[in-house]
Amino acid sequence: MAIIKTDVKQKTIKKQVSLTGVGLHTGKNVTLTFCPAPVNNGFSFKRIDLEGSPVIEADANYVTNTQRGTCLEKNGVTIQTSEHVLAALVGSDIDNAIIELNASEPPIMDGSSKFFVEALEKAGITDQDDFREEYVVSDVVSYSDEESGSEIIVMPAKEYQVTTMVDFGTKVLGTQNATMNHISDFKTDISDSRTFSFLHELEMLLEHGLIKGGDLNNAIVYVDKELSPETMDKLRVAFNKDSIAVKPNGILDNLTLHHPNEAARHKLLDVVGDLALVGTRIKGKVIANKPGHFINTQFAKKLSKIIKNERRNNVPQIDLNQEPLMDVIQIMDMLPHRQPFLLLDKVFELSESHVIGMKNVTMNEEFFKGHFPGAPVMPGVLIVEAMAQTGGILVLSTVPDPENYLTFFMKIDKVKFKQKVVPGDTLIFKCDLITPIRRGICHMQGYAYANGKLCAEAELMAQISKVK
Repeated sequence: MAIIKTDVKQKTIKKQVSLTGVGLHTGKNVTLTFCPAPVNNGFSFKRIDLEGSPVIEADANYVTNTQRGTCLEKNGVTIQTSEHVLAALVGSDIDNAIIELNASEPPIMDGSSKFFVEALEKAGITDQDDFREEYVVSDVVSYSDEESGSEIIVMPAKEYQVTTMVDFGTKVLGTQNATMNHISDFKTDISDSRTFSFLHELEMLLEHGLIKGGDLNNAIVYVDKELSPETMDKLRVAFNKDSIAVKPNGILDNLTLHHPNEAARHKLLDVVGDLALVGTRIKGKVIANKPGHFINTQFAKKLSKIIKNERRNNVPQIDLNQEPLMDVIQIMDMLPHRQPFLLLDKVFELSESHVIGMKNVTMNEEFFKGHFPGAPVMPGVLIVEAMAQTGGILVLSTVPDPENYLTFFMKIDKVKFKQKVVPGDTLIFKCDLITPIRRGICHMQGYAYANGKLCAEAELMAQISKVK
């Protein structure tokens, strides 16, 4: 498994766009506004009806309730039924957005993601300055729930794909499957698939006052039992209709199915929305058998934990025997440093946004003479310096005459040392741009790895200056 920076730019929307509707569970009018967001923001909800406009990030670790949709809670502030909105954002290939709400839940609209997708299209989508990260699945990850018989797995694939299989064990809605092979298919094949419920569930929700914004236009109701005249009367009142009947296909009238397998497609929509809570793009195929919000979000939590660990130990896969992009002679042509202060031996990768270099740590290093001679350990400040020299290659590669420039630190931030580095270790350095290089200023995230583990990390800012 690996987290990679792709060559695809992150995306957000060009301008704000709003929708107004009714919250399914509150029955209250609510306005949702999609707003552009900066790079690496991801998706976040903003409750503008509350003091201080608190923000809740779309993060699996904030999931508190999955009874009737995915509920997020942070510092006592909640967002209900987040999944249809998040599915629309992922399905529209957007990375960063702020979702402003003046209530605790988005409008249900027609029970699908269709209106959210249309609004995002209207707002327009634009590329941003940083590149998208992707979690590349190389081993199968699974999660199952014995009680419900639900299971989700993700396996290696060339792109993000989802298959859902549902079996409700009723005559009216038997076994259904749905598949999305490309995220670009979401809009046409999945986004208009509406939420559904069975009549027995609906009766219970109505009795407990838990479904105030529902009507026959935003939920498919499968009739899985005989309808008594008394139930018919209740439904007429609840839905504010003069008459209600059951169609031959077992569905309450006023709705025509958009797809024969609309239930399985809606379950797929929910999976896409719930897995947005992982917070990182997935390159792999998800297969969900009997999915539901509980298992979807438990799986999202598991994936996000794995990704967090991977990020911590995301060792670049480098063949140290291959011909380097730059050897030490070529490095000295670019960097002004010389022994004993040249701390970089080879460069293996160099792009507009990242660089990977290497240093062999030997007992002959000058600093080992005085730094714990009886138990030699490479000084942490020199690991950071070596990281910075690797980043120096990145910034100096942007000018035609790097030999005429010097690189100076402007800031070192969030420095952490995880493992000690000793003689015999091979250090791998990776620096990624946090923001694009402007006016010779380079802001980057640096990592140092040894023995397959992260040993140091830091945020570095440096500026190149021409030698007068």
